[in-house]
Amino acid sequence: GTILQIVREHYLRDDIWCGSSICRKCAHQDNELILEKIPLSKNKIFPFPHYILLDTCVVLNQITVLEEDALCNVIILQTVLEEVKHRSSSVYKRLKDIIGNPNRKFYVFVNEHHKDTYVEREPGEKVNDRNDRAIRVSVAWYESHLMPNKGDRKKKDYVRVILLTDDAENKQKAENDGLLVATVGDYVRHVDNCPGLEDRLSQHNTTYELQAGGREPLFPSHLTPSQIHEGIKSGKLLQGSFLASRENFLEGQVSVEGQDKMVLVQGCVGLNRAVDGDIVAVKLLPKEEWSVPSHMVLQDEDDDSGDVLEEEDTLIKSRETQVEKLPTGHIVGIIRRKWRQYCGILQQNPIKGSVRHIFVPAEKKIPKVRIETRQADTLSNQRIVVTIDSWPRNSRYPLGHFVRALGKIGDKDTENEVLLLEHDVPHSKFSETVLSCLPKLPWIISEKDVQSRVDLRHVDICSVDPPGCTDIDDALHCMELENGNYEVGVHIADVSHFIRSGTAIDKEAALRATTVYLVDKRIDMVPELLSSNLCSLLGNEERFAFSCIWELTQEAEVVNTRFCKSIIRSRQAMTYEEAQMKIDDLTLQDNLSKSLRGLNSLAKILKKRRIENGALVLASPEIRFQVDSETLDPVEVETKKLRETNSMVEEFMLLANISVANKILEDFPECAMLRRHPKPPLSNFEPLVKAGRNLGFEINIESGKALALSLDNAVRPDNAFFNTMLRILATRCMMQAVYFASGMVQRDEFFHYGLAVPIYTHFTSPIRRYADIIVHRLLAVSIGADVTYPELLDKRKSQTLSHNLNYRNRMAQYAGRASVALHTHLFFRGKVQDEQGYVLYVRKNALQILIPKYGLEGTLYLSPHKAEKLNVTFVYNEEEQTQKCGDVSFRPFDPVTVQLSLDQSNLQHEKIIMKLVNPQV
Repeated sequence: GTILQIVREHYLRDDIWCGSSICRKCAHQDNELILEKIPLSKNKIFPFPHYILLDTCVVLNQITVLEEDALCNVIILQTVLEEVKHRSSSVYKRLKDIIGNPNRKFYVFVNEHHKDTYVEREPGEKVNDRNDRAIRVSVAWYESHLMPNKGDRKKKDYVRVILLTDDAENKQKAENDGLLVATVGDYVRHVDNCPGLEDRLSQHNTTYELQAGGREPLFPSHLTPSQIHEGIKSGKLLQGSFLASRENFLEGQVSVEGQDKMVLVQGCVGLNRAVDGDIVAVKLLPKEEWSVPSHMVLQDEDDDSGDVLEEEDTLIKSRETQVEKLPTGHIVGIIRRKWRQYCGILQQNPIKGSVRHIFVPAEKKIPKVRIETRQADTLSNQRIVVTIDSWPRNSRYPLGHFVRALGKIGDKDTENEVLLLEHDVPHSKFSETVLSCLPKLPWIISEKDVQSRVDLRHVDICSVDPPGCTDIDDALHCMELENGNYEVGVHIADVSHFIRSGTAIDKEAALRATTVYLVDKRIDMVPELLSSNLCSLLGNEERFAFSCIWELTQEAEVVNTRFCKSIIRSRQAMTYEEAQMKIDDLTLQDNLSKSLRGLNSLAKILKKRRIENGALVLASPEIRFQVDSETLDPVEVETKKLRETNSMVEEFMLLANISVANKILEDFPECAMLRRHPKPPLSNFEPLVKAGRNLGFEINIESGKALALSLDNAVRPDNAFFNTMLRILATRCMMQAVYFASGMVQRDEFFHYGLAVPIYTHFTSPIRRYADIIVHRLLAVSIGADVTYPELLDKRKSQTLSHNLNYRNRMAQYAGRASVALHTHLFFRGKVQDEQGYVLYVRKNALQILIPKYGLEGTLYLSPHKAEKLNVTFVYNEEEQTQKCGDVSFRPFDPVTVQLSLDQSNLQHEKIIMKLVNPQV
């Protein structure tokens, strides 16, 4: 029953300046006067000098327009800035970037602390209504402040203030108050000499019913937020993330947390306007209505007639009876949109002079988007960026607006930009604030540094990396001890020495999370001065390192482990091939050669023991390009060669990561940054088990060790590539390995399934992975080499950081694969050649073919659907996973010969065309 009296103090001032250069009252020497004295108007309906003042919804919905240089001398109220920050962090960041550009003349007025513009919330008044009133009060204050005397209205240098709002009620109230007000659309359409500005208008408030001529709704209504909340609370609805299919535009799945199986959604009604990544509410259908995924490859090639019944029929007919159907449901509401900016091309309206066109995204998971543009002829051969604004019930496609053009379709630089944007890879230049955190050159090691570290410059250390590597994270040494054991050291670049917590460079590295490797470039996580110089363990250069040193027996058993901050001088930075040559040439008896041989022999024992414990040896087709030294275009493709030295380095990196994981978990049981690899649900292995069984091999999936033994035994003498393909399939059954904070996950979930170890982390690559920097900081505190800070010991903040690291790592992998695909297409331009391939999957209407030489996977269509079709009839047997045509039968892993060429007829998606050469049908 205790009553607490709460007093809220809100300080008001009368000396907050307006930011206008014309204002004599605020023209003090220390005041920042950003707004121009006599702003030149480019607007036909407001031809006099004026400033623009925006409401919150305008900023949130029309940020693309605001990013154009055409709009200057803009007032952003504190009320608006704080509301934008609360409602959209991405828009807030973009707005802050505009405000930070002095050429744009955007001024933030702190209206909430000015005595004449602060407004109290009235009893019963909604927060939004109070904020709208505060905005109107500020407009009125500016009008009177910039024109103190009525007589001054006649002066030519009188500057007016115009409120831009798309809220009809707010606009009406502003007009009633005698204020100048306009909608964003009205204002933008009357700006002179900016033809592309109108294209950037968001269609957020567009009433599509008027455009569609009264078209009947194509989709069910979404439930309201309160209905969704009650449904989830009662268990009638499930919440999850929608994952659209890349192969079938009428199909997707909803990943529901805590459930092993995803919920299948099919057809227009089932998908109900969800876009890939959206957080949705889904209603399960009765069990007798559950379905199975379609085996059709179905792309949306409709001409926008709005009739999707034919595709729906095709989808339904493609469903096969199966022993176990999947949970199936309908999406009934959108909890949170995950819309972003999308890259793609313009599909011009055949009606000449129309401004309404279709945007076709590069990502096949994303639906086409209706946009309005008056630049269609100019943009027809360009890659463009578009944002989705809304998706009305009676529109087959969502509505959006043009953002910007990237460049000519097919140009390598343009396509590189597309894949970086599509995979959300931060790739802008490092800011001056970030660069200011770098050490000044020349950088030297001081006597104080020597005293605070273990000096290992006398030890014969070397690094072994791929050719051309400049960001060298790790180096090794091995020497025989007097007792017959070995001292082995893994020395890792001490990046955390240069990147201190909370600095601008630390925040940037945390955001980027990882270095992204493309075929022809590298997007660094940290500036080049660190990545390729001061942190890189270059040959014959003194560098700071974090060392993990073991005493190992000749059987590679760990006797003891120690960690230290050190100073090293690598004797040589070698490639895998150079190191292998040193090992193999027994005439070489120098210290480095002996060290490498010792490391190699110990690594073989470590690997054998690891595999015996159940570690998986998986496979993925990997290739490398030889590129022209000037154009960087690919001139040759080859599969990556793996040598013993690759495995040698890998084994000691794994051992270091495991050793460090044990140490930091011991000292920080609640906040250690670890990495786990969940065991896949048994359903994930169904394609692998079925493929093996059809070819006479039983794949045991009860445990990782059983799976490893099954894969080892699955060998066909008549097909040397069979076992590799089986391992490629096994790789695709796996879950993603993820970072996590130890205090947020149960101990029995720490296990790393692929490596078959109970605990694991990443310590060995801090130049290119931010997770390793966090681990370095934890380890440094653990051994007393550094001090801690609050965020490092906060398990919830560590877990939030882990989510970003997992996302960025996933996107970096996808971007790398997309870069390989792009360069493969560049390589095949103008080429037609026959290559050996293997059937990887058998689909209802196609074969998925793997070409090992190029690490290339493509589709060979068997149904009369595509240009590369075969004029014969195939019979599909789902149970046996076969396609038969007469005496010719195709099963997974069968060898085939196909003709490869590049189809450039589709501007959006150049693709490798496969035509069957052998066996002939």
